[in-house]
Amino acid sequence: MITTADRLSQVEEYYFSRKLKEVRQLIAEGNPVINMGIGSPDLAPNHTVIDAIHKAMFDEKAHEYQSYQGLPELRKGMADFYQTHFGVDLDYTHEVLPLMGSKEGIMHISLAFLNAGDQVLIPNPGYPTYASVTELVQAKAVLYDVKEELNWQPDFEALEQLDLTQVKVMWVSYPHMPTGANGTIELFEKLIAFGKKHHILIVNDNPYSFVLNDNPLSILQVEGAKDVAIELNSLSKTYNMAGWRVGMVLGASRWIEAILKVKSNMDSGMFYGIQKGAIEALKLGEDWFQMQNERYDKRRGLIFKLAEKLGCTFDTHSVGLFVWAKLPEGMKDSETFIDKILLEHHIFITPGTIFGTNGEGYIRFSLCVAEEQIQEAIQRI
Repeated sequence: MITTADRLSQVEEYYFSRKLKEVRQLIAEGNPVINMGIGSPDLAPNHTVIDAIHKAMFDEKAHEYQSYQGLPELRKGMADFYQTHFGVDLDYTHEVLPLMGSKEGIMHISLAFLNAGDQVLIPNPGYPTYASVTELVQAKAVLYDVKEELNWQPDFEALEQLDLTQVKVMWVSYPHMPTGANGTIELFEKLIAFGKKHHILIVNDNPYSFVLNDNPLSILQVEGAKDVAIELNSLSKTYNMAGWRVGMVLGASRWIEAILKVKSNMDSGMFYGIQKGAIEALKLGEDWFQMQNERYDKRRGLIFKLAEKLGCTFDTHSVGLFVWAKLPEGMKDSETFIDKILLEHHIFITPGTIFGTNGEGYIRFSLCVAEEQIQEAIQRI
């Protein structure tokens, strides 16, 4: 009998893959489900981005294999983006690597740095892919708590009590996913010091910096960060290009070279037209971010009203593409709560439990929903 690899016994099908089958079935049965679960931008990229990919179709080399490292002008655009918005100097020839989405980077980084049995610090709650990829490469996930009372930041005293001798990588994500808690330079300084002390590679996953955030930050702004830190970023949320799959990893050349060894064995380069569109997106200025955030701010205000209708509480100062809300007092089971809302009102909201045990008692609303649909959801409740 042919069996699957043992590593698959350690991971489950991605929650949204499973749950959206149920949602699609409800829709097929004629139920008008409003999907507030997925952070997939419904707004369009800027017209200059669309124009660029269209024009690129007629370039002589548009349909050939592309460089594993991406076009030089794309890497330079990414480096310029970091200089403009974060004040971070990067050598685009050696310290920037375009990715087919930052999710791809999670796998590449794990394959590049982790051996079987190595340990990985993963936030609880946090992006589920950190843990699943860790298991797929046969490393060991070590969950660390981030809780509301610490503003969803690591408890460094608790971390120091752990046996860290086998820990190779630490995943962090600020602005924090799923809670929307913002990072600070002070936090990043602590993380860099922690990484240096224990010889741990700190990886900051940073796709939400420019959504409803007046103070975008990068961990690479900290002096000496490149010694022990790399950063993932993405054009998905910032420029409404989720389906284009354009991300990046940035850091010291020795880290980037290691990741490139993996990447160059897994794909044959990013499509030329997409790279040309990404180059144009990275040129957009503050007007673009202001326009985006005006739209999202209106939606967030309506989501706040919906959360209040449901008896939930939330932090009005959180940033990013979601609203993280605490269940009404006395309610503890997030999945039971969202199933009730789905079946009774045909509104799909994400339960906090998919992000870890510390997500129990919370739910998450996406802002990737048209205003009229949010109004409709409010009326249903």
